[in-house]
Amino acid sequence: MDRIHRARTLLEGVIRQTPMEHARDLRQMHTGAVYLKCENLQRTGSFKIRGAYTRIHGLSDAERARGVVAASAGNHAQGVALAASLLGTKATVFMPERAPLPKLAATRGYGADVHLHGAMLEETLAEAIAFGERTGAVFIHPFDHADVIAGQGTVGLEVLEQVPEVGTVLVATGGGGLVGGVASAVKASNPRVRVVGVQAESAAAFPASLAAGKPVRLPHLHTMADGIAVGMPGEVSYAHVEAMVDEVVTVTEESLSRAVLLCLERRKLVVEPAGAAAVAALLEHPGAFEPPIVAILSGGNVDPLLLLQIIQHGMTAGGRYLKLHLRVPDRPGSLAAVLQRVSELGANVLDVEHSRISGALELGEVDVSLALETRGPEHCRELGKELQNAGFTVQP
Repeated sequence: MDRIHRARTLLEGVIRQTPMEHARDLRQMHTGAVYLKCENLQRTGSFKIRGAYTRIHGLSDAERARGVVAASAGNHAQGVALAASLLGTKATVFMPERAPLPKLAATRGYGADVHLHGAMLEETLAEAIAFGERTGAVFIHPFDHADVIAGQGTVGLEVLEQVPEVGTVLVATGGGGLVGGVASAVKASNPRVRVVGVQAESAAAFPASLAAGKPVRLPHLHTMADGIAVGMPGEVSYAHVEAMVDEVVTVTEESLSRAVLLCLERRKLVVEPAGAAAVAALLEHPGAFEPPIVAILSGGNVDPLLLLQIIQHGMTAGGRYLKLHLRVPDRPGSLAAVLQRVSELGANVLDVEHSRISGALELGEVDVSLALETRGPEHCRELGKELQNAGFTVQP
């Protein structure tokens, strides 16, 4: 706690105290107040500047003169780049070869020398460490250092000040630096508050690690939430999570995409998939957390092309896209009749495919495939039923 309070003083004037939004539309799922801590609105677009600045500030003059090096898919890269610029030291950042272009451009914009290396973050990390050994640059770990964890812990202090009565804090979790820091701050002030880590189901290293009693490496990772795609917890961050975090839950890719869409549509907030993990937990585990609940939106740095795909994925997961396959009579006006009925039922036609080429068709029939935008799962069921009642054969 002493480290966290020192970090809080150090960061005054460097970071912003991010707003706490009351998410009234999520209250119905959890019978109590839900708040969103908007670290997506932090400088550099994520919480990472807190830990990066705290760590680099703690270096000696001789260490800063040698420069710093980091490896990141994007958010830590930007935090290190800005922190190094503010503290007058040279930053070299290694990023995966397919790092999102906006994160790459932003990191360079903050003054870092950026190198692309490796398909996976583990390869990028190894190259950054090797660079430090060759040049003397100090490696700034994204999560596994006490100063980094202390800097991230300042988020927890703000949560307690903004929602003093908080019952549960939900925290997106990759390597464990943010959740470990938040848990340290929250538990020291009020041990009754539950701190819950949230990981992507297909990139969840902590459940296996906690079961084994030590950090365990995942054989592979596959998630849209690149900001929390970490194959193995660090020793320091693991110790914090094991000692102070009450639970680690996982969420599906569908829940992550729905959470991004909800933040965008209902809260008017741009949040990346990793940043929306805490909201995904609210959607996937309704009623599981004691209110008042604070969900930390850890970052908002998302590639616009990925955001488009996520929105479409989220709408599909939420039952707002429907693909219907119909068999209709092959005569003039049949397709127009289908589309007229769809219009009357209030669906928006996105795409139509009309085909007479199928071995399963009877003579005088055609296949019609419709891609529709709907109002939700109940509307999807109504569309299928009403088109069937209108005499069109709805294929499974």
